[in-house]
Amino acid sequence: MEIAEYERESGGESGYDPNMVPDSVKSFVVHMYRHIRDKNVYEIHQMCETSFQSISERLFKETPWPSVEAIAPYVDNDHVFCLLYREMWFRHLYARLSPTLKQRIDSYDNYCSLFQVVLHGVVNMQLPNQWLWDMVDEFVYQFQSFCQFRAKLKNKTEEEIALLRQHDKAWNVYGVLNFLQALVEKSCIIQILEQDKHGLEQFTATDGYDYSGGSNVLKVLGYFSMVGLLRVHCLLGDYHTALKWVQPIDITQQGVYTSVIGCHIATIYHYGFANLMLRRYLDSVREFNKILLYIFKTKQYHQKSPQYEQLLKKNEQMYALLALCLSLCPQPNLVDDSVSSQLRDKYGEKMMRMLRYDDEAFGIYDELFSYACPKFITPSPPCLEEPLVNYNQDAYRLQLKMFLYEVKQQQLLSGVRTFLKVYSSISLAKLANYMEVDGPTLRTILLTYKHKTHAVDSDGRIISNADIDFYINNDMIYVVESKPAKRYGDFFLRQIAKLEGVINDMDRVKLE
Repeated sequence: MEIAEYERESGGESGYDPNMVPDSVKSFVVHMYRHIRDKNVYEIHQMCETSFQSISERLFKETPWPSVEAIAPYVDNDHVFCLLYREMWFRHLYARLSPTLKQRIDSYDNYCSLFQVVLHGVVNMQLPNQWLWDMVDEFVYQFQSFCQFRAKLKNKTEEEIALLRQHDKAWNVYGVLNFLQALVEKSCIIQILEQDKHGLEQFTATDGYDYSGGSNVLKVLGYFSMVGLLRVHCLLGDYHTALKWVQPIDITQQGVYTSVIGCHIATIYHYGFANLMLRRYLDSVREFNKILLYIFKTKQYHQKSPQYEQLLKKNEQMYALLALCLSLCPQPNLVDDSVSSQLRDKYGEKMMRMLRYDDEAFGIYDELFSYACPKFITPSPPCLEEPLVNYNQDAYRLQLKMFLYEVKQQQLLSGVRTFLKVYSSISLAKLANYMEVDGPTLRTILLTYKHKTHAVDSDGRIISNADIDFYINNDMIYVVESKPAKRYGDFFLRQIAKLEGVINDMDRVKLE
């Protein structure tokens, strides 16, 4: 009944009236406003994740929600609530429709106003971690989307060009970075996490919530802003700075970032990708393995989540990145059996072809990187003079070029590695003969192998990525093969689970 009534009063399906507020929306904003004032985190979360999605599906599948001016009288014209409502309004618009340039600029202005209130006002609210993550995630996504949109100049109208000239500060990269950094600094989250390690704070234990009647908004926004900065710097191709921003978060442990599945996946995806581009392949493999195993075991519990499709997409992209890591740095012992099995099903044949380092192999590296990489951006404003050209692919092409350059340098190493796996010791002359190169060239190749199988970690230490290492003494090469510690625990746990299954089956058998 309500859908028919809404369509009739708003002038039909296509006649969207921003001032028309259906009863379900009135009820939604009134209850949401009350729950925010009462700091009822559970009910706020339910309304954001369930009520908002179901109303959107029923009434606003192809139109925006009612305007903030229309719902303001039902919430006492509360300024902060209206900012929060507009944040959800724009998020729904981006998810369901194609925002205009004016709407993109208005959304940025709304984020500026909202973050200004958090940074400089007195915020006495307790909001769900999911919503606070969505704010940061959407802020970065809309910045990325705007940069891509702005870079496609060829088909822009004169009105859009005029708007871009007029609002040249909208979604400016310095503005975006400044807001995220200000949230980190004002929240003192780095100091809080340091104290948390020594038991002087309970931030992780309480998932960032304040059970003493205070507000969690600034602290948790500051925490998630570190992940936002990781993502922004990955989009810019600045991987060292990207990883620096998440150093205060212990990626190897559970934390507040794992309390929201979207944040958990975004953190590990960008952390793993940044390490891949810095040749820290082992760090990438370890973290991709852990998150892929976690998704493999728990994805059925997220099927009703609005983020489920994004979860599946990132899952597939991380398998592609894992395939790239293991092709450049063969370390299969670091990958769990379940993940390894999935990886073989998806990319087993391609990984075999990638080891050949011929033109076909480079094509596969290109294909997997292009599929799995972030949507890189060019942050600088465009030249708005004629002729107008599209430059939205420039940043991606540069990153792809750098990655394939690294792959081509690895081509020399494939032959060396093959021989080193066969011999425990071999003379330089003999290896040079096998590889059909002269002595100085072989030494260059061996030095290249050493360089390419080592990387500098975040603490400035040189770490090895190689499963096979060597040293030279008196023109003899001595091979040192690293033997990973066997993980007996996993084996015993699997056998115990199988035995319990057998015992349960036996218990169900009725003896006559």
